[in-house]
Amino acid sequence: MRFHHYAFRTEEVYWHWIRQFIFFHNKRHPKDMGPEEVSAFLSHMATGQKAAKATQQQALNALVFLYRDVLLKSLGQLPGMKWTNRLAHLPVVLTKDEVRRVLAVADARYVLPLRLLYGTGMRLMELIRLRVKDLDLERGQVVIRGGKGQKDRLSVLPDTLRTDLQAQLDRVRIFWQQDVQTGNAGVSLPPEVEKKYPNAAREWPWQHVFPAAGLSRDPVSGRLLRHHLQEDNLQRAMKIAVSRARLSKDATCHTLRHSFATHLLEAGTDIRTVQDLLGHKDVSTTQIYTHVMAKPGIGVRSPLDNLEQGGRC
Repeated sequence: MRFHHYAFRTEEVYWHWIRQFIFFHNKRHPKDMGPEEVSAFLSHMATGQKAAKATQQQALNALVFLYRDVLLKSLGQLPGMKWTNRLAHLPVVLTKDEVRRVLAVADARYVLPLRLLYGTGMRLMELIRLRVKDLDLERGQVVIRGGKGQKDRLSVLPDTLRTDLQAQLDRVRIFWQQDVQTGNAGVSLPPEVEKKYPNAAREWPWQHVFPAAGLSRDPVSGRLLRHHLQEDNLQRAMKIAVSRARLSKDATCHTLRHSFATHLLEAGTDIRTVQDLLGHKDVSTTQIYTHVMAKPGIGVRSPLDNLEQGGRC
C-alpha cells in the first residue's frame, strides 16, 4: 500500500478488514481461499452484522486489493453475495439558531475550526489536514485536497473568518519558526510530494493550519514531526458544545456539513452548486438534503397552519 502511495488511514482500514476476513474463516490463509469465502464474509456483514452499504463496500475494496495487488489473484464474480439492504437515514441537521448556540458555547480553542466546518462544508478530516497553501484569504476560497475519491475541489471561505484565520496563521508561523530553529523535520507529507520536493516538509506553505500543540513520532517514517490537530479533540469539543447548548439532537462535527448544505438549499442556492461545494460525485447524494429542509418543496405550508389561522385547507 505504501508502494502505491495509499494514505496511512486507508492502510489501517484495509488491514482491519483483511484481519476480520481471516478471523471469520478461522485463520485460514487468504491464498487458500477465494471468491466463495469473500462472498460469505461480505454477506455475513449484510445479514449478520447489518452493516451499512458503504462499510460493506469498504471491506470489499480491501479484499480486492489483497487478492489483486498482494496475492496476484483475480476474484472475479462473487457467487451468492448479498448486499446490505439497510435503508439510509436522513441526516441530522441543525437550524441556524442551533448552530449559533453551539458555536457560542464551544471551547474557545476549537471555535474557529468548528466555524470553518460549518462555513465551508468540509469533512472533519479535510479540515484538520488543511495546509497554509490551501487558504486563499484574498479571493475568499479554500482548496480542499484529497477528499473522498482523492479529488480536489474549491469551497467558499466565509468573509467573517478572514481576520480570525489570519490570526491563526500568525500563531502557526511562530510554531513553524521554532521548529525550524530547533532542527525538527517539519510536517508529514504525501509520499509523492516528499519524493518530488524533499524540503517541502520544512517550508511554510506546507504547514498545517491547525497543528498539534506538540511533536509526535510519525508512524511511517519514525521521524519526530508536528502532526495536525487530532480529530478526537474536535469531536469531543463538538459533543460538549451540543450538551452545553441543550440540544436534543445527536449532532456531531459532520452535522455541521449537513447543516451547511441544507441552509444553502433553503437560501435558494442551485443544487448543482451545492454538489460541487460538497464534492459529491452524484447529485442524488446531494438531493437527500431536500428532504430535511425547513420548507420542503417550494414554500409548502401545512394545512393545519391554514386551518388554525382561519384560512382554507
